[in-house]
Amino acid sequence: MNIFLDANILVSVFNKEYPLFTYTSRILSLAENSNRFKLFTSPVCLAIAFYFAEKKHGTVVAKRKIELLCRYVYTAQNSESAVLSAVKNPSIHDFEDGLEYYAAAEADCSCIITEDTEDFYFSKIEVLNSENFCYKYLFKN
Repeated sequence: MNIFLDANILVSVFNKEYPLFTYTSRILSLAENSNRFKLFTSPVCLAIAFYFAEKKHGTVVAKRKIELLCRYVYTAQNSESAVLSAVKNPSIHDFEDGLEYYAAAEADCSCIITEDTEDFYFSKIEVLNSENFCYKYLFKN
């Protein structure tokens, strides 16, 4: 299963933001320990996560965190057609969310994990917050 991680999931892990860290760290650990899940994010999400990690930990540590993350999480790209789709889709009011959605779609993701699920009201891809993802896909027997 291909999963797309929104920036707020990465920020939660980088900055150890509780109570989300309990779930988001478990999700991120799937990148290394699971054949069932393949994790994706985008350059935009990486830039946002870097910004917040840099504010909390400084540039050197933030760069290390991004470098480590990129060893385990795939980077979904936005093609020109995806960017244009985000612009032209009348249902999308937030361009950044549109970019994330189309990056996830192009990476053939079946799920977007974000703490701002309402931002993806237009999504045809399943959208879950970290806690709901864990209970639906990880904690079930």
